[in-house]
Amino acid sequence: MAIVNVHFFSQSLVKEVAFNAILPDRQDRPGPYPVFYLLHGLSDDYTAWLRWTSLERYVRETPLIVVMPDGDRCFYCDTADGRAYEKAIIHDLIGFVDRYFHTIPDRKGRVIGGLSMGGYGAVKLGLKYPHLFCSITGFSGAYAVFRNWETLVPEWQRLIGTKKAARDNDCFALARKLKGKPTPAIRFDCGVGDFLIEHNRDFAKHLQRLGIPHEYEESPGEHNWAYWDLRIQEALAFHCRNLGLPPP
Repeated sequence: MAIVNVHFFSQSLVKEVAFNAILPDRQDRPGPYPVFYLLHGLSDDYTAWLRWTSLERYVRETPLIVVMPDGDRCFYCDTADGRAYEKAIIHDLIGFVDRYFHTIPDRKGRVIGGLSMGGYGAVKLGLKYPHLFCSITGFSGAYAVFRNWETLVPEWQRLIGTKKAARDNDCFALARKLKGKPTPAIRFDCGVGDFLIEHNRDFAKHLQRLGIPHEYEESPGEHNWAYWDLRIQEALAFHCRNLGLPPP
């Protein structure tokens, strides 16, 4: 297994960007490998998952590439001021990874997940581009961040720009568009002491009303790495089931 730090030029952002990746070293299974895109939260960067969890140890025997990109504080959206982080991931990053790593360049070999802002980002991107991902996971996600324009804090109004843009990036609205259509497998969870618990409960009820299959779980815990270090293990098991891999 190898840890790599990659810098490349993003056409969407018109700047150099970076990501970390865990690459398997499996002599018994030389690839191609599926890819897990794992997103960080609002106050973190692309190094956080490796610094604050035992992710490297959890995937040590798993034939899976884990890619951890940087999303700034942009909620993995194309912002009003021109920072196109959604396009950077969907077009630039996925394209780069499929060109330079030994991947399965197909929906059946691609999954996504994240925590907090990254939980929102993973669910948003997974629902917006269901043809790209076979499963989605989220931990402590801010799923309702763009749901109500009138109550949206000024910082996020300036970030997203318009009421229409907020609606186009709202997890609730995106799920509604997929009612009755095939969707990626979805699993998300939240600690009962987390300040985003109502985001998660409301989103679970919304998916249930729409008839969209999903797994939702609440466990003891708060908005911190002690909780996420546990839940990433469950997310890996969920993604492995959907990718047809042995459990980690």
